[in-house]
Amino acid sequence: MELLACGIRGEKDYYQVLSIAPDASVEEVKDAYRKLAFQCHPDRHQETGEANKKMQQINEAYAVLSDPIRRREYDLPRGYGRQVAKFRKGCQVAVSVNSPSPYRGHTGLVDKEPVHDAFRFWYMVKIGSGGLATVRRFAEEELERRKD
Repeated sequence: MELLACGIRGEKDYYQVLSIAPDASVEEVKDAYRKLAFQCHPDRHQETGEANKKMQQINEAYAVLSDPIRRREYDLPRGYGRQVAKFRKGCQVAVSVNSPSPYRGHTGLVDKEPVHDAFRFWYMVKIGSGGLATVRRFAEEELERRKD
């Protein structure tokens, strides 16, 4: 399907390539990718030209939709973007181990209501350590629900 959004023509709809809904979770994206990669892998088919092209599309779609930052950038001009904050003031959160922050792995409390810019929600998180507390700003993709 050709998609015309913000002047971008000829770009594939990655959700259609993987046969998933725009609000699909990361696990649903991964499951759809694995299923299609198994079905469409060039080693399983003799017509390598078409199979290679299809596999390239599947890999490209998965690369964008599995990365939270690239997915948000892909979704924004298409109107798929998430407009609801994931956490509210007072929520217990953990800083993701994948975060570039030196506080990765720490838990904290969302100190204020989140602020939304053009791309993401930002949170002020109060992190306590050794009797002292510090407040730092984190992007939504850097935080996870605290696992008790």
